[in-house]
Amino acid sequence: MKALITGGSSGIGRDMAIYLSKLGYDVILVSKDENKLKSVSKSIKGSSYYVCDISSKEECIRLYNKVKSENIELLINNAGFGKFGEFNEINLEDELNMIDVNIKGVHILTKLFLNDFIKRDSGYILNVASSAAFEPGPLMATYYSTKAYVLRLTTSIYEELRRKKSNVHISVFCPGPVRTNFNNVANVKFEIKSISSDYAAKYAIDKMFKNKLVIIPTFYMKGLVFLTRLTPTKLLARIAYNIQNKKR
Repeated sequence: MKALITGGSSGIGRDMAIYLSKLGYDVILVSKDENKLKSVSKSIKGSSYYVCDISSKEECIRLYNKVKSENIELLINNAGFGKFGEFNEINLEDELNMIDVNIKGVHILTKLFLNDFIKRDSGYILNVASSAAFEPGPLMATYYSTKAYVLRLTTSIYEELRRKKSNVHISVFCPGPVRTNFNNVANVKFEIKSISSDYAAKYAIDKMFKNKLVIIPTFYMKGLVFLTRLTPTKLLARIAYNIQNKKR
């Protein structure tokens, strides 16, 4: 069994690779940081790596062509990052790169591998979104919007597969704060208590194998997500702003 994990050189992606290796999977780690990939790959039995910039359409297609003959059984689209600040103040190139990584890369790889999985009538896809996908995100507007895309893309594909009675399974992981390097890249500090990366990784994979569609760890985050469904949008945006503002 083989699994391919983007963003596999650190954080949740790395810990997913470690856990899957314990479950008997050979993992292919994907990242643009070759030094980190080498280091992580050395520590995981049966792993290999591929250097790829997920923001590039050409590199995503090249990655797929490189591994498509290896009968990948599990694709995890984990690569992603965020930026904190007023929408009009964040550097445009940083935002466009975020959209390319968080949306375009996920979209391309999901489509390419899904077609193979459907033909074979087996396989799992796990897309990593965020609890941010359920609400407005003032001060992190672009990041929240990208994760909403991942959530809706995944749930839409799920219904298409269900109607085909397909044995291909797709899930979306929507955690709250996780202790990873994400906070440093986004330049934020969370007020809500974070869960560990290894716990998040194990929880997501266990639920995915149980064919759970939307995976949210901790009762606290499940409760918050439920409340977003009951709160008027304008009020929700105000609350989100106040929460985000404490991250400065």
